[in-house]
Amino acid sequence: MRTPVRLFRAAVLCLTVAGLSGCGLFATHDARFDPAELTEYAPTLSVATRWSTSIGSGGDYGFAPQLVGDTVYAATPSGSVAALDLATGAVRWRVGDQPLQAGVGSDGRTTAVVTRQGMVVAYDAQGKELWRSQAASAVNVPPAVGNGIVAVRTTDYRIQAFDESSGKLRWTVQRPGPALALRTSIRMVVAPNLLVAGMPNGRLLVIDAASGTVRWEGTVSASRGASDLERISDVVGEPLTAGPLLCGVSYQGKITCFDVSQGGRAVWSQDVSSATGMSSDGQRIYLPDLSDTVHALDLKDGHEYWKQSALLNRHLTAPAVAGHAVAVGDFEGYLHFLSRADGSLMARLQVGGGPVQSALLSTPRGVVVQTGGGNLMLVSVSD
Repeated sequence: MRTPVRLFRAAVLCLTVAGLSGCGLFATHDARFDPAELTEYAPTLSVATRWSTSIGSGGDYGFAPQLVGDTVYAATPSGSVAALDLATGAVRWRVGDQPLQAGVGSDGRTTAVVTRQGMVVAYDAQGKELWRSQAASAVNVPPAVGNGIVAVRTTDYRIQAFDESSGKLRWTVQRPGPALALRTSIRMVVAPNLLVAGMPNGRLLVIDAASGTVRWEGTVSASRGASDLERISDVVGEPLTAGPLLCGVSYQGKITCFDVSQGGRAVWSQDVSSATGMSSDGQRIYLPDLSDTVHALDLKDGHEYWKQSALLNRHLTAPAVAGHAVAVGDFEGYLHFLSRADGSLMARLQVGGGPVQSALLSTPRGVVVQTGGGNLMLVSVSD
């Protein structure tokens, strides 16, 4: 039998059911899963908001800022799409005229978002609309832009690639999907000539960007359980690429790293699953598990360095590396900074604007946060 916390998280996370979006409203209260109270500690890190800019309104899992060069790209459910200067937060351009379901993806030349009707909209480097193309169904995952394509993952488990210049459909890859799938923090990765995508049923795909040929497909974890809810095993967050390693983490599953230089051989696997994903500093992987205990694992062999349980059930985002710390956001609009060395609490900052659901963005100047209220802000970190 699955542990109650997994059923609890499944109930409160948005689900995709047979291609239709919805949110589970069937969770019952259990005090064991109440969010941990914030504890007192001696701060050992200085954090400060360097700039904050309103870019629209609303927030959701399908909206995460992206950095290309010195420009931050972001979008909001209200329809705003913006490009901002990383150093100052100044808006370089802002457009948008209809509600969005997912965004943003950019390679600096082309920026793409998706409307609630599944329309993929692309803009050029100055914010001028280039084209619009209809996806096969709704899209809850931010587009991936690069290698000459704009790729989207639809709720009927297709990956569709549109030509970056014209918007013409180039190819489609589809895999059988389960009855239920998560709508949470999920992103695809653009690599040289490739697109890497996590899928439901614990699968990772490596796709040739030009042709749509699946170069490699691997299993992060296998679905198990008696019910559709218990069998949810989606790969969540952003797949991690580090040299020859390709890693994925799944909900109600595990984290697995593969060596793509050896035909995708599984190098290591750990029974640590997540609802939101992971990040890495090149030596360790950081991720919150389903109860929001944060783990630090060795990237090469999966050995656990530490785990921190002070933030239990606070619905944490995927971590972002920030200097000597790793940052996570929570449901009350707090950012928490944990030591990369031992996981101890180093700093805390309330950014407001409702829960932080969007994935945090690690940059050379600090952490970029997109709040639930549509604000984008840069938080600097110093010892």
